[in-house]
Amino acid sequence: MRQNDPIRFGRRAFLKRGSLVLAATSLDAAALGNLSAREDSATTGLSVGLLTDLHYADKPRVGTRYYRETPEKLAEAARQFSREDLSFVVELGDLIDSADSITTELKALERINREFSAISPNRHYVLGNHCVSTLTKEEFLDCVGQKRSYYSFDHSDFHFIVLDACFRSDGKPYGRQNFEWTDANISKAETDWLQDDLKSTTKKVVVFAHQRLDVSNSHGVRNGPEIRRVLEESGKVLTVLQGHSHKNDYKEIAGIHYCTLVAMIEGSGPENNGYSVMNIQPDGTIRIQGFRKQVDRQWPREGKEEK
Repeated sequence: MRQNDPIRFGRRAFLKRGSLVLAATSLDAAALGNLSAREDSATTGLSVGLLTDLHYADKPRVGTRYYRETPEKLAEAARQFSREDLSFVVELGDLIDSADSITTELKALERINREFSAISPNRHYVLGNHCVSTLTKEEFLDCVGQKRSYYSFDHSDFHFIVLDACFRSDGKPYGRQNFEWTDANISKAETDWLQDDLKSTTKKVVVFAHQRLDVSNSHGVRNGPEIRRVLEESGKVLTVLQGHSHKNDYKEIAGIHYCTLVAMIEGSGPENNGYSVMNIQPDGTIRIQGFRKQVDRQWPREGKEEK
């Protein structure tokens, strides 16, 4: 896709200054840039680029997954992100797909990370089950230049937490194809760390995860209810951003907004891309501006989602 090719979006609605605004169904690149400039002037706070489930691999498609189209989809997201005043970018897991050898998986990771890392020097990686299918966690993290699989950091008035649910029920970390993808857990050590980390901050909190914390099906973290209790008891968590199930979804549980983002891998062509920009305002209001298949969302600090 060339820089000046039209970028088509579905019909999207969002709230701005109390009015309902409908985005056009087709915007060329210049119009998109103008829209971003107008929206930037109307919002304050922190902006973050979000994408998930890229599943890059140099192999033919399987079902609805078009592995070799990921670099082109990522390039489109990079162009949009370049128009935004982003503080950092986050990929929410499954940056690569599983491979049959360490060499093949590392080659895929090196290729797609060159393009992802060019987007911003400030970026964060959430481990997905496919990221550490053949590779170990240490191999993946060394390749992308990230020290830890779970950690926290502050930016402006907010505290951000990156979680790692790639542990088996017995506490063993994923790696070398030693797990079933439905057996996703947050380890006891990480749970203890999470409790202490939440106690140590006075800021509003945003959590990034891959496997879902809001469901009890095959896409959910097995000890998700325990982790939700930790988040709820802190009284500080605004939202959890997650991927893994590949479809847009949203749940509000005990005042925390669980937003599942659409996968980039699903479907052929730019019209099946999906990525977003999150804006967090000082009062805790959060807006997800979705592109392509990613839907827009907006909610206040407490209460139900606004649409």
